[in-house]
Amino acid sequence: MNAMQYRGYFARVEFDDADRIFVGHLAGIKDMVGFHGTTVGELQQAFRESVDAYIAVSEGTMLIHRITAAVLLLAATSALAADFDAGMQAYERGDYAVAIREFQPLAEDGLAAAQYNLGIMYANGYGVEQDAGRAVAWFRKAAEQGLAAAQYNLAVRYANGEGIDRDVEQAAEWLRKAAEQDDVPAQFTLGLMYANGRNVEQDDGQAVHWLRKAAEQGAAAAQLNLGLMYAAGRGVPEDSAQAAAWYRKAAEQGLPAAQDNLGFMYANGRGVPQDDEQAADWYRKAADRRYVPAQVKLGAMYAKGRGVPKDPGQAVFWFQRAAAAGNPDGQFNLAVHYTRGEGISEDAVRAYVWFDLAAAQGDE
Repeated sequence: MNAMQYRGYFARVEFDDADRIFVGHLAGIKDMVGFHGTTVGELQQAFRESVDAYIAVSEGTMLIHRITAAVLLLAATSALAADFDAGMQAYERGDYAVAIREFQPLAEDGLAAAQYNLGIMYANGYGVEQDAGRAVAWFRKAAEQGLAAAQYNLAVRYANGEGIDRDVEQAAEWLRKAAEQDDVPAQFTLGLMYANGRNVEQDDGQAVHWLRKAAEQGAAAAQLNLGLMYAAGRGVPEDSAQAAAWYRKAAEQGLPAAQDNLGFMYANGRGVPQDDEQAADWYRKAADRRYVPAQVKLGAMYAKGRGVPKDPGQAVFWFQRAAAAGNPDGQFNLAVHYTRGEGISEDAVRAYVWFDLAAAQGDE
């Protein structure tokens, strides 16, 4: 496995023989987002979490915007502010050489926002040769001045060993510094770390604490995960109503996993009144966003006529999409429809192929 895909994002994966872990990075984005796992299953979960987090709170790792910079520049001269603004304008039009020229002297003079921006540009090779070590050096300068976004990025580099030796204790320390300043990506990441016992001792109470802080600031991925904690009674008393409420907040922001979970709650009457039409509606929202588990569930709703008119053709439509994505439940259900000739022409050969593919993944 050297490439992964989820929600339209791709990642490259390598195996770190020294630490015996898989390490991956999201590709095709301006920011450096990494993840890791000791098994393929753990790696896939970490990848999905990273994508969800990036989509929900990606602005936390971008260049410092003018509004934030204005606060940092209150005590500075108008000339410094003008230079910083010129750097931002150059960056936004893709003139990275000019942006570097404007940010460099400001960073050397100790302006944390400029130091952070240089870190981002060295991390991604914008206007300079990509250099993870220099990126870390600039992130550290800004982090030591208390800039939360820099603290978060420095933590990520420590966690993944990018430009610096991997050090999970340092990663957790810098992550906490950023989280305590209400940095949403840091709060969300720290919450997941405590929930999964990744780089810190597993602690559901701490997981809920940090996920709630990020969720209350509107981070959809944190809202989803807080809902999961309530559903499982981890770190909080089990509460299906609270789980559904947090799923709804994330679902209304368009997070497919949350839409799928909310559909499940309606289908089974957990924390909300049982309502097949609502279940099918939320499943459809997630399925339309290519969330495979929801495609399977929506196919099943059409197959049984729950919340939608019974329609074997529509059932096959959604099972085909899930099956093509490699989902064993989608493959198995598609095979059943080929066997029975429901919604598609009966075809014993194709049925056998899909049954075999499903069985190879443990779906019998």
